[in-house]
Parts: sequence; C-alpha cells; structure tokens
Amino acid sequence: MNPSALRVIAGVLLTALAVSSTAQGVRVDGIERVLLISVDGMHALDLRDFSAGHPRSALARLAKTGITYTQAHTVSPADSFPGLLALTTGGTPAVTGVYYDESYDRRLSPPGSGCRRQGTSVIYDESIDAPGAESGEPALNAALLPLDPKGCRPVYPHSYLRVNTVFEVIREAGGHTAWIDKHPVYEILNGPSGRGVEDLYTPEIGANFEGLEGRHGDKITASIDRTERYDQAKVGALIDEIHGLRHDGKTAAPVPTLFGLNLQAVNVGQKLAGYRDADGHPTRRLEAALAHCDGLIGEIVAALRQRKLLDSTLLIFTAKHGNGPIDPRALRHVDAHEISAVVEHSAPGALAQITPDQGALIWLRDQARTATVARALERHGERLEIRRVLYGPRLALHFPSPSSDSRSPDLIVIPKRGVIYAKAGNKKRAEHGGFVSDDTHVALLIANPHLHRAGEVIRTPVFTTQVAPTLLACLGLSPAALEAVARQGTPVLPGVD
Repeated sequence: MNPSALRVIAGVLLTALAVSSTAQGVRVDGIERVLLISVDGMHALDLRDFSAGHPRSALARLAKTGITYTQAHTVSPADSFPGLLALTTGGTPAVTGVYYDESYDRRLSPPGSGCRRQGTSVIYDESIDAPGAESGEPALNAALLPLDPKGCRPVYPHSYLRVNTVFEVIREAGGHTAWIDKHPVYEILNGPSGRGVEDLYTPEIGANFEGLEGRHGDKITASIDRTERYDQAKVGALIDEIHGLRHDGKTAAPVPTLFGLNLQAVNVGQKLAGYRDADGHPTRRLEAALAHCDGLIGEIVAALRQRKLLDSTLLIFTAKHGNGPIDPRALRHVDAHEISAVVEHSAPGALAQITPDQGALIWLRDQARTATVARALERHGERLEIRRVLYGPRLALHFPSPSSDSRSPDLIVIPKRGVIYAKAGNKKRAEHGGFVSDDTHVALLIANPHLHRAGEVIRTPVFTTQVAPTLLACLGLSPAALEAVARQGTPVLPGVD
C-alpha cells in the first residue's frame, strides 16, 4: 500500500477515535439545564482583572464554584456569527460554511434576480429586517435574502448553516430551548431543520454606530448607557424564562434545558472608550460597563437561586469574540476603500465582495486573477498596513480551497497589529473580525457546585468550539450528535467531570 493511502487510513482512524472518545460524554450528576452567556468583547484578561479587583463580584463568586480557562480562543475570523456558531455547533467556519455576517457564495443567486445568474453577496445583518424586528420578533425580509437556484427560494440564515446546532440536538431529545440576541438574523441558531430554538427573542440593536457618536448620538450602539439599558431589558426577558415564562413574561413555558443571551455593553465600551494601556487596564467608562455586566449576571444568579435552580444549572460564561487593539498606542485606522481600489486597479471588474474589519476577506468573480490581486496588495502593503496576504495553498491550510468550496474567500488580508479597516472618519478605539490574540483570546468560565474541580484555573489552551460538546455531555447527550464535532473531532473541555 502506498504511503499516501496509509496516511488517509490513519487520518480516518484518528478522527474516528477522537469522535468515539468525545461521544462517551462526561455527565455531571445534578445538571438539568445549561445557561450560556456571551459577553461580546470580553477578553480572558478582562475576566481575570475584574474578578481580582472585585472579589465580591458575581463573576468572582462564580469562579469559586467553577473552572476558569485562561487560554481560551475563539475561531477566526473572530466575528459574532462564526463566534456564536463555534459555541453552538462545535465547528469552525471550515465546516459551518459561515465566515461572517457579510460574505459571498458563488453558488447562490442575488436577491430579486430570478436566479438568472449565480454568485452573490450574502448579507445577514440588520439591513434585511422586516417590520417588527424592533420588538424582538425574528422578522426578516424575504425579498432581500439570497436565492437558492434549486427551486429559486430565499435562503434564510438557518438554511445557510451547513451543520446542526446544540439547540436542535436538545430539542430532538425532548428538551426546551430559548435564546436572546441582538439581530433577527440570529435565527441561524435554529439550524438546518429550522426548529432549534423554541423561544427566540432578538430585539434589534441597530447598526454599528460605535465611533460615529457625534452623528448618530440617538442610536443604541453610539452610547454605552443606552447599550446598558438594552442589555438590562434582555436580562429581564431571560429572568422571565427562569420563572417559567416565555421571554414576553406572559406565556407559561418550561424552564429551558438550554438557554442564554449575549450582552453588548462591554463590546461598545471597548469601541468607544477602550483601554488605558497595553496591559488592558480599562478606562473609567469601560470599567463601568464591566461592572454593569457583572451586576446583570448577579441578577441572573439571584433569580436561579430564588427558584432553587442554581445547583441544577451549568453556567457557561464566555464571549463570541474579543476586541482589539487593547494597547491604545497601537491603534491605526485605514480606509477600507483603499483596499477595494487596489483590487479593482489590479484586476478590473474582478472584485465580488470585500468584508473589512480587523482584517479583510476578499472574494473574486474571476478566481484566475487571485495571484495578481495578491501581488498588488503586497506591493501596497506598507500604505495599507498589511502584514500578510493569505491565498492559494496558505489559505487552504485554514479553510477549504475556494476552488472547490463556494463560500471560502479567495484572499484574506491580515493587517499589522492595531490596524482597523473601516470607513473614512470612523473613530472607534477597537474592533473585531481578525486573526490576532486581541480578537480571539476570550474569557471562559464554567460554574456549578457539582463540578469536582470547582475553583480550579486551567491554563491548557482550549477553544470555544469545545463548549458545544461539553454542554451536551454534561446533560448526558452524545457530543457526536453534532455534525461539526463528528467531522472535526472536537473534544470536550478538560476538567469537566
């Protein structure tokens, strides 16, 4: 047998062994439900320093009955969509097929095109809301969705996802599920079945107005105070769920087997106020946002305790993504239009989609011109603050090759440390969406009195993809029921037994 065939067989056996080991589960006696909280932007150092400086805080007290992972990293690119899907599918964009909330698919057709052509930007953000989104109904405008040429039907976010979610697995096992998030497009958590989340509440937070405070002062994300009030309202809905109601506080429902929410004030505080130094000491306004977040978590814990549910609930505290740069001296803004201009000049008409943040994802209509575009970007690397351009074999080390996968970007621009690609005039102090530690190194704390290693700090590197198989295992369900876990061999977190 040739060496190549032996390597293939060995790979199959190793993957099967990893999935088999994962599938055994680590059922924690007494766990009846899981509460997942994402504080967007929360770094590992934020959790460490806030808990140390506030020993009577809710987070510090949770750490005493939990396990803290100081070397947890989310997926790259570190954006909300892939970050949340990492937590809820156990997979990276390589298997979920979701790289960002603004991406591209060479197989799908543009909205309103009648499927007469293929290749379209896939926009899953607040711009596709339908009336009612402000009230929290997951309402999307079907006319603005990409189309599947097979039947020429709109592709909703949940249908775009290539693998199932923990919500689907738990529903199939007879559990009740709920989730609260910031845009109606988070119906993506329903998964391919469309049935994952029974009680989905998505009050629209609006567009990203951080850094545009003067011109859009009435918008939620242009103000830390308004974002804190927005978070408070979502926590109120979660507490209603703890009390045996749906998020509306009116309709009776079982306490969910899996539920949770994301909080935004820390994320907005990082963008508007930022840090004082490279060590991550927060400014006064960011410190206040962290304290407000801790207060909300304290309210959630108090509600669980009041209902005598705290001992039977596994709390998972983490973040979809971080924000950077942490060091304010490293911050530099580059007009994202300049990248588009270089691409267009080097290969006129080739640019299909560019998604910039703390990096840039680029899709081309003519993939034969990928190397030409890459060389042009490298020639302008100094002006555009580019550290590296990934394409071809180097890109294929991270993601499926764009020549065979309809969603993989053709090029990825990784900027120098501290660079944010944004519209001209943006003054935000931090952003996410990149591949560096400030974006990916996030908080992760799992708490419950029944954990045998409660109070322990684990410094072994782990990934937020491990949250999904871990929460299923703690509920006595097989992590291998998750398609992404089966494909990528995602293990449970160490120390959870």
